[in-house]
Amino acid sequence: MSDDPVLYERRGPVAYVTMNRPRYRNAQNSGMTYALDAAFYRAAEDPEVRVVVLAGAGEHFSAGHDIGTPERDAHLPFERRAGLWWDHSERRGAESRFARESEVYLGMCRRWRELPKPVLASVQGACVAGGLMLAWVCDLIVASEDAFFADPVVRMGIPGVEYFAHPWVLPPRIAKEFLYTGDRMPAARAYELGMVNRLVPRHELARETDRLALRIAEMPQFGLALTKRAVNQAEDLQGLHSGLDSVFGLHHLAHAHNAETAADPLGGMDVTSMKEAVR
Repeated sequence: MSDDPVLYERRGPVAYVTMNRPRYRNAQNSGMTYALDAAFYRAAEDPEVRVVVLAGAGEHFSAGHDIGTPERDAHLPFERRAGLWWDHSERRGAESRFARESEVYLGMCRRWRELPKPVLASVQGACVAGGLMLAWVCDLIVASEDAFFADPVVRMGIPGVEYFAHPWVLPPRIAKEFLYTGDRMPAARAYELGMVNRLVPRHELARETDRLALRIAEMPQFGLALTKRAVNQAEDLQGLHSGLDSVFGLHHLAHAHNAETAADPLGGMDVTSMKEAVR
């Protein structure tokens, strides 16, 4: 398999965008995030692409943001694509974190959500923290029976991931339990709650995702784009857009508090401790 952090393939009317760091459970470093951005742009610009599928290579969809692999690159500059904040690599402290995460997390997720073509997430194994953000910006989620979802970052003292769609994806009390405990939500439970559209055995995941993508691709392209916009607008009228802004500020207050009172902005948590926390 290629060493590229993201693979892109078009088969008929469907573009397949695959996260390709299976050794690290598809943890998202900046290199992967910007490669995802380029892949989504490519799919948007290709008139032959009618539907996009987002998947993860290997055993897991995504274990979230890269907080400890040898290829962690949060300190490096990249060409800015999702906003007008300045280069984080030239700044320090909360200013650096806020500028970077405004771009690579909140900004990019918002833009990917608005891609005017249906996007399906094909989820197996872990879909944790930053992995949730990627699945939630997709229009539909097809999950294997062994998939699980979790947002354990409250253990860092942080109120959920940067794209805080929890109370829109889940009923509020379920969202609170999900965050308060940080425990795994099995795919079957996510299906019951309406977070997952299709639930299938692992060996059927790719086939069922393809089947659904091709079914949707039969619909008029402009009609799909307008329908997607209509539903997204309804969510925004229910407070999603402003809610994301308000919680993003709380998220960074927590990072700044950790930086002053704990070992680091992550509250001293690392890859091992976070993995152990997800039960």
